Amino acid sequence: MKKFFENIYEMTSFSLRFFKELPLPPYEAQEFVKHVENFGLRSFPLVSVIGILMGLILALQTRPTLERFGAESFLPAMVAISVVRELGPVITALVVAGRVSSGIGAEIGSMRVTEQIEALEVSSIDPYRFLVVPRIAAGIIALPLLTAYADLLSIIGAYAVTFISGGTSWQLYASSVISSLTVADIVPGLAKTFIFGYIIAAVGSYFGFNAYGGTTSVGKAATASVVFASFLILITDLLAVKVGILIFE
Repeated sequence: MKKFFENIYEMTSFSLRFFKELPLPPYEAQEFVKHVENFGLRSFPLVSVIGILMGLILALQTRPTLERFGAESFLPAMVAISVVRELGPVITALVVAGRVSSGIGAEIGSMRVTEQIEALEVSSIDPYRFLVVPRIAAGIIALPLLTAYADLLSIIGAYAVTFISGGTSWQLYASSVISSLTVADIVPGLAKTFIFGYIIAAVGSYFGFNAYGGTTSVGKAATASVVFASFLILITDLLAVKVGILIFE
């Protein structure tokens, strides 16, 4: 427990440094673009599959229950609200954390154990600004876009179930989805993804930067990055839900 809270304290100090360094030149635009591609575009295939499956599974699981009570017409609204508010942001963040946060931890950890970070310092390049700031900025920008994309695919996946089961038209389904969503559903769901993107990149960078002790520490950094990022995403989501209730309801 002592080690856990030490990690939380050090991780917080490490990640908050991002806000101090972000407005200061030089701006690593090329690094930022490269990491947006890694964080966002390379996650598209995985997020696409997860998004469609999420909608399919949610619709398949809930449709029989709704039919039992004669409420199958509420399926589009139920899927839309569930996905946009909670399932889309959290599941997308956890999936991306498994792919990206571990990769960041392993990549920066490899640079640490092979003394490439020390080489940057010798070359008068701030390794935090060069390695960490572009990654965190990319995470903050890319994850909300991925989440919105996954939400859309989930709603489309759920429509496939309703169409096959009851022949519901797309116009009726889409109008039901749109009429059921409010600002109180959309804003909190997307707002917390900015924090999730920040967490994913910051946690991976932290454990990579602190990967001392040889090549075995690289694997430990990758594993710890996924575990801590997933844990913090769930804790943050719990707090965000409470804050959203206080603000919007």
